[in-house]
Amino acid sequence: MHHALIVSEILLDIFAHVNTILDPLSYGEISLTRKSLATLATTCRTFHEPAMDLLWADMHGIVPLLGCVTRLHPMIYHHGGRYTWYSEGINPLCEHEVRQFLRHAHRVRSLQIPFDNHFHLLSALPVKTFIFPKLLSLSMVLHPAGYLHLFLSPTLRRCFLPLIHPDLKSIATCSATLEDLTIKVPCQSTADELSLLSDSIRLCKRLVTLYCPPLDWAAWNHLSNLPTLLSVAICGEVLCPLDTDNFIFTRFLNITTLSFHVTTASYVIAVLHNSAFPSLKEFKMIARFLPWEDAEQLFHALSQCTTCQTLQHIDILSRDQRVPEPSDSSLTPISQFFGFTQLRTLQLAFPHCCIRLDNHLLLKAMSSWPHIRSLKLEDPHLRSATITFCGLFTALRQSPHLHTLHILMDALNIDIDPRAESFQHTSLQTLDVRSSHIADREAVAHILFSMLPSVESVIYGSSGHHIRYAWKEVNRRLQSLKSSAVLGHRITEAAAGC
Repeated sequence: MHHALIVSEILLDIFAHVNTILDPLSYGEISLTRKSLATLATTCRTFHEPAMDLLWADMHGIVPLLGCVTRLHPMIYHHGGRYTWYSEGINPLCEHEVRQFLRHAHRVRSLQIPFDNHFHLLSALPVKTFIFPKLLSLSMVLHPAGYLHLFLSPTLRRCFLPLIHPDLKSIATCSATLEDLTIKVPCQSTADELSLLSDSIRLCKRLVTLYCPPLDWAAWNHLSNLPTLLSVAICGEVLCPLDTDNFIFTRFLNITTLSFHVTTASYVIAVLHNSAFPSLKEFKMIARFLPWEDAEQLFHALSQCTTCQTLQHIDILSRDQRVPEPSDSSLTPISQFFGFTQLRTLQLAFPHCCIRLDNHLLLKAMSSWPHIRSLKLEDPHLRSATITFCGLFTALRQSPHLHTLHILMDALNIDIDPRAESFQHTSLQTLDVRSSHIADREAVAHILFSMLPSVESVIYGSSGHHIRYAWKEVNRRLQSLKSSAVLGHRITEAAAGC
């Protein structure tokens, strides 16, 4: 053996590299990584412990551990390199088989439970047993009825659950170091479940990230006192509106990311209106229905709850098109965000979000956001484009870092001559013109080629065969211009070298 392999740090680095090998495999097939680590573990005593630790560190289900049980081993591995099997009708583990099952459980750091077909085999384990005493991450796809306690660990850092489990409180009490809690509920939660959720959240003292159904004020108040908390995402149906009259204004000093996926914006507005997020950098809201009255309140609450100097990313989306046009003709959604001077990305995709957007307003927006990288404005109600090429390039002069732009263009009105313009915006790479109408395809292709050299092709919407065909032709001519330019450059270089 080479002397370098005696150095534990070097050996661990080599084994860690082996552990990153990925190879295609079918369901139930043992991967090349696991086969390699198993071989290393049987090579010599020096290799055994570090290889075994990595071999058992990340587990997808408990079948490999059950394979350590003498009685079950031939049933599980009866197809050689595969361990797909069914445990229905098989008797639970007895006392000495439990010890075989637990032989390598202390090495497991990450565990995914895709199904609960084999849990009945563990019925003989004592209730207080920590099967995985050093487990850091637990992900359960299905509801482990009656068996969740077996998978808890005092070292648990990350936990993913598919519902609000009746034993949810035990996770917080048994795992005092829990940092990342995700509860993705596929259907509407009951009032009792949401009450249990709130009580359980208030037992968590070291959360860093939280994803769960809507919380009540008691839970929000508790979260405001967690200095470790950085990210909160709320997803689900709001059963009981938040009572803003009985809530004490709170500050979430360290939260940088706030996300909501709800039916309406009312819940979000209530949270923002009664809270302060002075460190907030990213805000996202997806609402099923967003009338303009709610949108206006949302924009106002967002500007009041955080300093305009911190927010960098804003996404507001709603796909329900049954929203009437705002009656106040002076309202312009995009202008509500002028005060967020540190914006890097802005995506507005809801009905009437581009109402009254014109060249002047786009210029003012770009001038307000000197650091903007991505701007996506997608209004399903917008029928006529008001941003011309002249207005676009005037605005682009104020945003040198912009690399992605989604906007409906007035490509019928050619109000710029690329031959008379020396300006080029070299950062823009992705241009989505939505369903913009077009007439002079050759002129548009020349404008894009001359002034947006990093745009390889234009993205366009799917509505209207003639629109799709026209932009497809623009892209074909754009590629032809680029190819000719490359060929001409090579000819010039060749001539200069002669």
